[in-house]
Amino acid sequence: MASLRQCGSCLRHPPPVDRTIAALNYAFPWDRLLQRFKFNDGIELQAVLLERLEQALQLEQAEAPDWLLAVPLSEQRQRERGYNQSHQLAKVLARRHQLRCDPDLLLRVRSTQQQAQLALHERAANMHQAFAVEPTRQRELRGSHVAIVDDVMTSGATLFELARVLRRAGATKVQAWVIARTPGPKD
Repeated sequence: MASLRQCGSCLRHPPPVDRTIAALNYAFPWDRLLQRFKFNDGIELQAVLLERLEQALQLEQAEAPDWLLAVPLSEQRQRERGYNQSHQLAKVLARRHQLRCDPDLLLRVRSTQQQAQLALHERAANMHQAFAVEPTRQRELRGSHVAIVDDVMTSGATLFELARVLRRAGATKVQAWVIARTPGPKD
C-alpha cells in the first residue's frame, strides 16, 4: 500500500475527508481534457478518465463505500453544461461496482461563483452552506461510508464542505475520489 503523505497544515487541522484518492496530477495534457469534459460537452472522454480513476482506486486499495455520491451542480450550471460531469463518473462507477448512487441525495441549496474564478483563500467561504442532504433521507446516511466523486480537486473547499454535510447527517467515513488534483505548494 502507498504511504500516506500529509502536510503540516493537515496534521494541525485534519480535513473532514478520511482519504483522498486522485488518479492524475492536474497538468498537461489531462488539464485540457478535463476542461473539455467539464465545459465543452466532452462526454466521450469519460471512458479514459474513468479508466485512470479505477486504476488509482485499485492501486490505492480503496475500500468499497456504502454510497458513491457526486458533487451536485446548481440548476443553472447543469443547464449550461447539459450534464453533471461528476455524476456521470459516479453513476458508471456505481454500476460497475454495484454501489449505491443517487443524484438526489445531495442537494445544491445555494448557487455559488465558479471556484476557478476565485482565489484559493476565497473558495471555502464560497462553498459555505452551499450543500445539504435531502432532509427526508438523512437517516440513510447514518453510520455509512461515503465516497464523493468529483473531476478536479484544487483547494478541497467543495469536497470538504460536502464531507462536513455528510458527517452532520451521520456518515462515519467520507472519502474523496477525484480524477485529478492540483499539486499543493510542497507537492
